[in-house]
Amino acid sequence: MWKKVCNKEDIPINGGACVKEGDTQIAVFSYDDGKVFYAIDNLCPHSNQNVLSRGIVGDRKGEPKVSCPLHKKSFSLKRGHCLDSDEELSVKRYEVDIRGNEIYLCIPE
Repeated sequence: MWKKVCNKEDIPINGGACVKEGDTQIAVFSYDDGKVFYAIDNLCPHSNQNVLSRGIVGDRKGEPKVSCPLHKKSFSLKRGHCLDSDEELSVKRYEVDIRGNEIYLCIPE
């Protein structure tokens, strides 16, 4: 089910912000100077803390990623998997749809 979660200007350029849907915290990220948006769970599976929205956004070999601000584990914004070769951790990814200035996420019921 598609739900509006925020507006584009609510998300810092090349950064992230947390939105809450029910009991779930979702990290929404702006990438490529605000041209592309991604959404993943805000919960870092390594630290078990809701901190990914405050992570460092960048890329690794062209793969958009966020690094956890606590232990610097990097997660792909496209696929949700951990980019650190020694880890098999992953975070849930949400489909994003931009409608004008509004950000919608596909959230399971």
